[in-house]
Amino acid sequence: QVKVVESGGGLVQPGGSLRLSCAASGNIASINLMGWYRQAPGKQREVLAVITTGGRTSYLQDSVKGRFTISRDNANNVVYLQMNNLKPEDTALYICNADTEPRSTLYWGRGTQVTVSL
Repeated sequence: QVKVVESGGGLVQPGGSLRLSCAASGNIASINLMGWYRQAPGKQREVLAVITTGGRTSYLQDSVKGRFTISRDNANNVVYLQMNNLKPEDTALYICNADTEPRSTLYWGRGTQVTVSL
């Protein structure tokens, strides 16, 4: 099994930045992809960014291109989401997941809240 725990959320003004962290533990060797998602109140969960074991960004949602960057520190089993030029519409619960082999079992964190407001 794998456990993922997010941190780094908070309240930020429009135009500001935050860096979210997702720390993985447990059967680290089984982790293939890791991703960041978000869910705003009344909306469906949406995928933002996915990164491979080798650190390649395999997916980045169009709405965050140029503003968000996903990266991975395999030595410390942490995935980051650097978010710049935040907008009020980025307000949501940001959730991390780990996609593990061999059956592509997904493990989800509880999320960290990001609020963009004056």
